[in-house]
Amino acid sequence: MFTGIVEETGRILEFSAGPTGWRLKIRARMALEGLAVGDSIAINGCCLTAVASDATAGVIEFDVLEETRRLTNLGDHVSGDAINLERSLSFGGKMGGHFVTGHIDGIGRIEQFQQRGADHYIKVSVPRGFGRYLIPKGSIAIDGMSLTVAEVDGDTFAVWIIPHTLEVTNLRGRKVGDSVNLEFDLLGKYVEKLLAPRLSNLQAE
Repeated sequence: MFTGIVEETGRILEFSAGPTGWRLKIRARMALEGLAVGDSIAINGCCLTAVASDATAGVIEFDVLEETRRLTNLGDHVSGDAINLERSLSFGGKMGGHFVTGHIDGIGRIEQFQQRGADHYIKVSVPRGFGRYLIPKGSIAIDGMSLTVAEVDGDTFAVWIIPHTLEVTNLRGRKVGDSVNLEFDLLGKYVEKLLAPRLSNLQAE
């Protein structure tokens, strides 16, 4: 479980296919503090398990499923790209943002990215039909960042980014057309699941 508060941006060193699957190597600093093999780290909001690390070299390695590569934007990144990192939530730690599971629901696409005054306005399109999970002032995780939905228009939504968020996340290198990992608010998905049988019964009457 995560909070959607990015701790640092790391760099991809290598993402390649090997005899046993895909291996992702990243350079990090803060994410290595107290890290043990088997710990979870959110990489652009995608929960991955550390399989090896070298604190001296500042390197963490992860095995990545083919399904994960296919269903997230990790496959779009190349060596040198910045990625958002967050260690898993610990008991007794600060709770900012919102509850983020690290399970990506789909890939969005940046349609607008504009500076407006001191802040930035970003509009993102979501996979068809996923707009039902979006509500104004609700929460959304974009590449692992907990953000507040400002506008909703069908299967698109917009958020506002303060200068601090732009400075400490990989958004500073993003542009129109780029893909982003999306995780919709967990509460909305549970409500939909619980109400589905009741709504089906009402429609059948």
